[in-house]
This record gives sequence, structure tokens and C-alpha cells, in this order.
Amino acid sequence: MKSLAGLTKELWDQIYNFQAKPDDLILATYPKSGTHWMQEILDMIQNDGDVEKCKRDHSLHRHPFLELKFPHKEKPDWVIALEMSSPRLIKTHLPSQMIPPSIWKENCKIVYVARNPKDCLVSYYHFHRMASYLPDPQNLEEFYEKFVLGKVFYGSWFDHVKGWWAAKDTHRILYLFYEDIKKNPKHEIHKVLKFLEKTLSEDLINKIVHHTSFDVMKDNPMANQTGIPSHIFNHSISNFMRKGMPGDWKNHFTVAMNENFDKHYEKKMAGSTLNFCPDI
Repeated sequence: MKSLAGLTKELWDQIYNFQAKPDDLILATYPKSGTHWMQEILDMIQNDGDVEKCKRDHSLHRHPFLELKFPHKEKPDWVIALEMSSPRLIKTHLPSQMIPPSIWKENCKIVYVARNPKDCLVSYYHFHRMASYLPDPQNLEEFYEKFVLGKVFYGSWFDHVKGWWAAKDTHRILYLFYEDIKKNPKHEIHKVLKFLEKTLSEDLINKIVHHTSFDVMKDNPMANQTGIPSHIFNHSISNFMRKGMPGDWKNHFTVAMNENFDKHYEKKMAGSTLNFCPDI
């Protein structure tokens, strides 16, 4: 897969000049923050709770990433997005300052999901282990240092969440938190419905809660990525859907790592009104 660093100017120009439509729905996240989870929720909402429609293809294929090019696909995802009929649901991990201008110009609705950085770090580490197109993370300690310094694919988590937090003040952005969705999915789905100006019955909402629960998605081959070629996602190393439980970082961080991270967090997030739950 092409990384941002590996993109030629010509390819990046294609992404940056992507033509959005007013009815596009953008799902933005930092990697390993619940992207495919929220995609499944949004897909269910757009299809009025029809589970079979949401099993029409693997989640990686149903809705393209704005900036990625996967080796098992004939076309870059941004070209696939251009060829889709409306309304389009498009995913991105781009920081807010790198979003194509047409998305702002067309006033597209954007759902952003942020996750506790410690859990995000651990999940991202395991994802690097199983995703062949990402650099070998070596071990958690080395990956931890790179993550804290923002020297990972998509850069600094701190800058990412703060950039999108600021953008919500001037754009149509619904800013959600992974932990809140885990704690009370029905409540957060109601938020999404209000944002999208859509009404569904309580029975359908309960159906969405069930279909998008971690255990159901992990058992769904259209959501768990087991259908993606093993030379891209090697599930024998780590599952794409591993645990999904807030607070798992406690099983990985040493006391020293946690204390160092907290100090770095306080420095990088100084002045921000953002707050994250360490667990639930």
C-alpha cells in the first residue's frame, strides 16, 4: 500500500484535488481509533438497519479511504470514491490541515472518532505487526517511542486529535469518543442520527447496536478483515479485531512507560479542552 511518504507529487495532487459533493459523508479518525466500527454503524444507518446490505462486501471495500492505494485493488481508493454514486461514505486518516479543500467548500458532514492514546498506541503496535505494508514495529518499547514522538504513519496523535477538535468550531463535524461509544452505543448512535438528520425506530437502533457490537463484528467475515489476502493482513500474527476493550494499555505499559507518557501528554495537550477516559 502506498504510504503518504511514498506518494509522488502527482498522486498527492490527485488526492488533494479530490472533488467532494455536498452529500458526501466523511469518516475521519487517527488509525486504530474505531474506524471500521463507526463505518459499520454509519453503513447500517444509511441502509436503514438492513444487515444483508451491510454484508454486501468486505468493509475495506464497501467504503474507500480518501488517500490510500491498496495492492490488492486495481485502482487507488480515491479513484474508486470518484466513481461511486451518491450518497458516498468516504474514510480518511488525514489530519484536518491535509483534507482536500473541496470537502470544506462543499460543507460536507464529517464524523470524527478519537480514542484514548494509550489504547490507540497498543492497538496500532499490533496492527503494524500484522499489516505487511507497515514497517516492522520491532517491539512495543521501540514503537512506543516512535508513537510519542509522532514518527509513525499519519504522524502525531496529539496534533491529529487537536486539529480536528479545533476544526469542529467552524465546520460540520460530529466529534465522538471511542470510549463513549463503547460505554453507551445507543446514546452515541442517537447523536449520529441527529447529526445526519435521520430518524430510525428504536427496534432498528437496537438492531444496529447488536450488529455493530465487537463480538458480532469479530464473527462477521465482512467486517473482521479475514477475507483480505493474508499477504496484506496476516491474521496468524494478530487479529485485525483484537480486543476492542478500553484500558487494555494497562496490560502492556510498564509503570515507567505510563509515567513518561503522562508527562508527554500534559505537555502536548496543554491548553486543550479535550479529555480522554483511560478506561471504562
